[in-house]
Amino acid sequence: MKLGAEPKKLAALGLLVVVAGIVYYVESADSPAPAPVTRPVAAPIPQQSIPATGGAGQTAPRSRKANISQIKEFKPVLGVKDPKDRPDPATIDPTIRWDLLAKVQNIEPGPPGRNLFQFGSAPPPPAAAIKLPTVAPIAINRTPPPPVAAGPPPPPPAPQAPPMTFKYYGYKVSKSDGHKAAFLLDGEDILIAGEDDTVKRHYRVVKIANTSITIEDTDFKSTQTLPLQENPVV
Repeated sequence: MKLGAEPKKLAALGLLVVVAGIVYYVESADSPAPAPVTRPVAAPIPQQSIPATGGAGQTAPRSRKANISQIKEFKPVLGVKDPKDRPDPATIDPTIRWDLLAKVQNIEPGPPGRNLFQFGSAPPPPAAAIKLPTVAPIAINRTPPPPVAAGPPPPPPAPQAPPMTFKYYGYKVSKSDGHKAAFLLDGEDILIAGEDDTVKRHYRVVKIANTSITIEDTDFKSTQTLPLQENPVV
């Protein structure tokens, strides 16, 4: 057994182990680090900014620039974006469907309802239709009824007495027998007559009072009362 060769083998083995360790360390240092695991993050909820009151412990309101940047500009699109989805004009049938148009015209509109864009109470229901009275048919070739016999004509009205032109303006009383005499004025004529006396041939004095006089027209058998006049006009 050769003992001189054993230390050399051990030294070479140790050196080999040290070189292998250095190589492993260099390779592990140059390799990229593993990518971190990403988790889905929820979109931030827009919060309404609250004005700061200046008190202690309160933060300033957030700027609305973040919310404005999230709003996209609205651009209306006419038709279909993709030309492949547009219909081919050659495949469109221009024939008018009269049968469908007739069905639409035969549909009766319903009763008017409430306007959704007008605030207020609903309109009252429509009133019931008023039924007009029926009129009997008129016969065209109908014989007219015989005329009704007229009765005797009414008697003519009775003649009325003309108004009297006398003016009663005073009276006197006799001291001997208490007989009254009235003073009458007929135009320019002055007449003096007592009770039961006749003037102008057919006028009879019926009664003489303090404020009036009653005279009868003997031709028409009617009486008239004349008031007393203090200042008669001649």
